[in-house]
Amino acid sequence: MNDRTYDVHIIGGGLAGSEAAWQLARRGVRVRLSEMRGGGDMTPAHQTDGLAELVCSNSFRSDNDESNAVGLLHHEMRALDSIVMRAGEKARVPAGSAMAVDRDVFSAEVHRTLEEHRNVDIVRERIDILPDAGLTIVATGPLTAQGLASSIVAATGEERLAFFDAIAPIVYRDSIDMSKCWIQSRWNKTTEASNEDGDYINCPMNKEQYLAFHKGLIEGEKSDFKDWEKDTPYFDGCMPIEVMAERGVETLRYGPMKGVGLDNPYDTTPEFPQGRWPYAVVQLRQDNKLGTLWNMVGFQTKLKYGAQVELFRTIPGLENAEFARLGGLHRNTFLNSPQVLDRQLRLRAAPHIRFAGQVTGCEGYVESAAIGLVAGMMTATELTGRSWTPLPATTAMGALLSHITGDADAATFQPMNVNFGLFPPLHEVKKKARKQAYTERAKADLADWIRSAEPIPA
Repeated sequence: MNDRTYDVHIIGGGLAGSEAAWQLARRGVRVRLSEMRGGGDMTPAHQTDGLAELVCSNSFRSDNDESNAVGLLHHEMRALDSIVMRAGEKARVPAGSAMAVDRDVFSAEVHRTLEEHRNVDIVRERIDILPDAGLTIVATGPLTAQGLASSIVAATGEERLAFFDAIAPIVYRDSIDMSKCWIQSRWNKTTEASNEDGDYINCPMNKEQYLAFHKGLIEGEKSDFKDWEKDTPYFDGCMPIEVMAERGVETLRYGPMKGVGLDNPYDTTPEFPQGRWPYAVVQLRQDNKLGTLWNMVGFQTKLKYGAQVELFRTIPGLENAEFARLGGLHRNTFLNSPQVLDRQLRLRAAPHIRFAGQVTGCEGYVESAAIGLVAGMMTATELTGRSWTPLPATTAMGALLSHITGDADAATFQPMNVNFGLFPPLHEVKKKARKQAYTERAKADLADWIRSAEPIPA
């Protein structure tokens, strides 16, 4: 496609940019997809130049579409032929009721699909200034290059908001001592895709081990902040484990190190022949299809590398752990979207530019991709001269979009995962039945919207 013009310029080849490109291309729209990685530039968190690289967890979270808002979002994206959901199925690894993927297989599948599409031209280039004309989707995510970030600030007239996002370590499976660990899912929740008797490797701790570990988290050497970073808050969904530890000695035992529901086979008594719940536990989740890499669940960290290795090797079963990747920390930037974007994700000051993904103030892989999907559909509709029919606010995508583009208070706007608190309430339904009622209503309303309003079917 280098020898002809394009209809839409997408800046950023992450989840949102890739999803927007797919939604446009499959509708016959010619796309120029600009990605700076592979063109001589790299971000602090990425390791490859592949499109849709996952830099934090390998989990898309719950895949339960009957009573979970994230699972419902999965359902809606599948109904609209999401490339992220397509690739996710091909790269799927066992994770119980969650959807987790082999990150390399996932990225390669997204990359291959877009690279082979006749309507997509992937260009390795860094864009430093917002285009002054032409339909554009900016999906550069939380790691937007400084030049483009400055251009965005100039266009919006707003100070950038920011928070820190942390990355969990990944351990080689064959370096885990399984004579001290066992495989089980909490409450024995398993699926047909489950690995052995569960989907998680569990490393138990007694009280003495836990207290020593907690002390190590508090006292361990941390990454230094630059002066301009010191007032930046954390997003709760990726809170570094040592920051959680600072909230109290018991905090981790009621969070990522909760032992409730796990039967420790190494601590049996006549009263507990299957083993009793450990005082605390470190869980690892499979990170690739081969099962060779395992992610330390909830262990996002800003500890320095040496401190991580020293402390994490005190965990029972990880004494000789080898790490494929250690934890890290990066700065995450986002727009004050309710103030600077309209209801169609367009920049009020420059309506030819749309924003998509985490930079809009949504948080999470699937949320980011979903906003990219919607941005692609909106742009495709605009190219036809038709009016965009808003997604119902009763759907997961509609509720998330409403939060980003107007329902949230601009004065206190913060990134948000999809959750039922964003949906129009169902007060007439009993509380225990509301989650299922939300999903049933959303599915019916999305099906009606697709029949009557979905733009330019492929």
